[in-house]
Amino acid sequence: MNAVLESSHDAHHHGPVNTGLKRWLFTTNHKDIGTLYLWFSFSMFLIGGVLALIIRTELFQPGLQFIEPEFFNQMTTNHGLIMVFGAIMPAFVGLANWMVPLMVGAPDMALPRMNNLSFWILPFAFTMIISTLFMPGGGPNFGWTFYAPLSTTYAPDSVTFFIFAVHIMGASSIMGSINIIATILNMRAPGMTLMKMPLFVWTWLITAYLLLAVMPVLAGVVTMMLFDIHFGTSFFNAAGGGDPVMFQHIFWFFGHPEVYIMILPAFGVVSQIIPTFARKRLFGYDSMVYATSSIAFLSFIVWAHHMFTVGMPLAGQLFFMYATMIIAVPTGVKVFNWVSTMWQGSMTFETPMLFSIAFVILFTIGGFSGLMLAITPADYQYHDTYFVVAHFHYVLVPGALFSIIAAVYYWLPKWCGRMYDESLGKIHFWLSFIGVNVTFFPQHFSGLAGMPRRVPDYAMQFADFNMISSVGAFLFGFSQVFFLYVIIKAIKSGQPASDRVWEGAHGLEWTIASPAPYHTFTEPPVFDDSEVHS
Repeated sequence: MNAVLESSHDAHHHGPVNTGLKRWLFTTNHKDIGTLYLWFSFSMFLIGGVLALIIRTELFQPGLQFIEPEFFNQMTTNHGLIMVFGAIMPAFVGLANWMVPLMVGAPDMALPRMNNLSFWILPFAFTMIISTLFMPGGGPNFGWTFYAPLSTTYAPDSVTFFIFAVHIMGASSIMGSINIIATILNMRAPGMTLMKMPLFVWTWLITAYLLLAVMPVLAGVVTMMLFDIHFGTSFFNAAGGGDPVMFQHIFWFFGHPEVYIMILPAFGVVSQIIPTFARKRLFGYDSMVYATSSIAFLSFIVWAHHMFTVGMPLAGQLFFMYATMIIAVPTGVKVFNWVSTMWQGSMTFETPMLFSIAFVILFTIGGFSGLMLAITPADYQYHDTYFVVAHFHYVLVPGALFSIIAAVYYWLPKWCGRMYDESLGKIHFWLSFIGVNVTFFPQHFSGLAGMPRRVPDYAMQFADFNMISSVGAFLFGFSQVFFLYVIIKAIKSGQPASDRVWEGAHGLEWTIASPAPYHTFTEPPVFDDSEVHS
């Protein structure tokens, strides 16, 4: 059926141009655009990874070895911006482009030409951000959160290009979100009610609303920066009656929902994969939907927990502390449901499942360190130390990134019709799993001992943990080049995938996590075991 839809779709949209470069430039096919997003995000991931390895090379020993502090600051800024906006977010949008129409039974995305545009403006935005590194005065050097007045009064001239790039990237996110919402709400197959949608579709629907709500806030704050730099306003300049802390309020009102934008689709991916390899229906589907919605709602009322040290009144500190802790409840519901899905399932441990289990365990560690950071008096000690770095990397690397990798292994046979090499996939998993923990676990200890973030030199007492961390970073980084090899090998010479890729020993179709729309969910599924036993 998909092949028929795709061929008719191609004929309708492409006509004679469906060849070579033109196919990719002008494509309105959701599968092609999903592929473009995924390859683009992987290239950004490698670039951002190189910047991280420059940082870790400098931090391998105390003292200044390889790079100037100014360049170190540019590396930390660009690493953060490229990983968040260039690697994680476009990868999830790519997964949404590929899978959402297939999962809801739509022939394509609702707005195919806008889909094309929302991808093709991204390479220009990130070319601009990376090119700032080669401009006179250097690239942005103020951290990925670009706090004013560091990013306005004291910034290099290249900050204007950075602001423009942020605008373009935000426009891409807004267009992508509108497209996903329109597709899910208007183009579902008959009989597929909202509460019968696969969880990946649900998490993306909620994520798209979050993006629509916060991307204009980011656009607003960078526009205020632009006015402060070029037009003589004083939004963030205390000397002119402005307030630097206002910048933080506006930024984090965008920034906190943003971190959930990067993790909610990951929840959706893992909620598809775990039931497949546990060979059980997902435990607590309804509670997963409600938990996801609760997390999205709460994400808007906790932003100032990033700002406990700015001198806010006690009532404000208490409110943001308790609100932040409440988010642990729906998140805990999700973890409980994943574990319950695996409980007494007929589990097998293919590569996507390994990455998903690692996700559940390591993301939970990141959640616990987040709870520690939510405690206001404790946060006074942890703030701006490597403990915070360890916390958010445990959420974003084994969280967002591992789920993207799991999704690629899981859906690759569907995308290209070929199977990856399972033993190579497992090697990639173990290298990544060991690498990520060796890199980020010691940073908890460095931070608790008082090592500040974003500093290229440090006291001798932190030397051992930093050396371990840098070794882990290189292991993790090079294992992602190995991942690239596994993917290319699968696409070029992998075994042809069967119709039921993940059926294992139980004759259960691999798409069971995304039930067809006519299922009623009232009867337990019936599987025909005759072919298995024969």
